[in-house]
Amino acid sequence: MDERLPAHLEAASILRLAESLGGFATVLAKGERDAGTILIAILCRGGAAQLYERMPALDGSRRFVATKAQNPDDPTEFTDYLERRRRRDPDIWILEVDIDEAERFTAILP
Repeated sequence: MDERLPAHLEAASILRLAESLGGFATVLAKGERDAGTILIAILCRGGAAQLYERMPALDGSRRFVATKAQNPDDPTEFTDYLERRRRRDPDIWILEVDIDEAERFTAILP
């Protein structure tokens, strides 16, 4: 049996976690309900975004890791990157979270 939560439940828990910590979160793209990959674009007070996605670790766990930073001089490049990822993988979920203390938020992600 797979120990992973269905993607829609994990996405909902991330949205609720952000809101419970005083942030704002929304779904930019809904992916496959049960097994879609989740990407999280995290901003701090509307600043430049940092993209996080789950990556396997040596201990077998799967943690959210920063994989891309938005270039403040060219913010459309980040959006274009997300659109390309979505075209290549229509099952992907893209969440956007605007929250203070982004590092603290990523440390407690499910």
